[in-house]
Amino acid sequence: MTPSTDTSTVTDYEAEQVARANAGTATPVVFVHGLWLLPSSWEPWAKRFEDAGYVAVSPGWPDDPDTVAEAKADPEVFAKKGIGEIADHLEAVIRTLERKPVVVGHSFGGLLTEILAGRGLAHASVAISPAPSRGVLPLPISALRSSSAVLRNPANYNRAVPLTYEQFRYAFGNAVDEDEAKSLYESCSVPGPGKPVFQAAAANLNPWTEAKVETENPDRGPMLIIAGSEDHTVPPAIAKASFEREQKNPGVTEYVVIEGRGHSLTIDAGWHEVADTALAFVQRFA
Repeated sequence: MTPSTDTSTVTDYEAEQVARANAGTATPVVFVHGLWLLPSSWEPWAKRFEDAGYVAVSPGWPDDPDTVAEAKADPEVFAKKGIGEIADHLEAVIRTLERKPVVVGHSFGGLLTEILAGRGLAHASVAISPAPSRGVLPLPISALRSSSAVLRNPANYNRAVPLTYEQFRYAFGNAVDEDEAKSLYESCSVPGPGKPVFQAAAANLNPWTEAKVETENPDRGPMLIIAGSEDHTVPPAIAKASFEREQKNPGVTEYVVIEGRGHSLTIDAGWHEVADTALAFVQRFA
């Protein structure tokens, strides 16, 4: 791949992961986390894909702390991060790889996956419950309620916003039992920047929005979009609309709904079903 002209945002940890990927011949898989999570949320997936012969790279968003404890201790490190800045950082990481990677992302990481694939940076991609881009019109009530923790206060645009347990339970953990929801909240949930939520919410009103995907780039590569049937944050109506926009691409575009799963589908006890669905798609093309 063509080296990036600016890799200044790539952290030492990310550079170490890239060096490890470049040292071998396996296809890299770049895992992109979403809002209110960290790269560590992908650890079981990374092992699953590496066991299948790939090499995992899990970059952060700019200034991501290393651990959930650090994130909760210094939440303002997340503030003011927008979709464009995050996408450009991830592109810088990808362009240091010697082989074009597979990209897998969840939630806002799913939207970022679509953006990166639209820039021609993915050999194949999997967008899981992707946040809406410009042109995605459905807006179910559950999605509005899930984002209300941010959108209810305009000042949150430039703030880091944590979820309360009750907000996490509704937005992420509605399809798991109470004990698992509490465990996921304590072990995985971190504050997140409010800016991307506002950007996605206003995407259809702003022709210059950063929440925009180049769906027709012939270099996009094969793409799978996965939805959870019980997802409150990105209900199937939103994921299906993203799929319909991506179908404008000449490449393979597929859509799968996994029954009984909410927005925590990548981190809860049933993660392996989602991971194996993604892996089976990736193995067809990479």
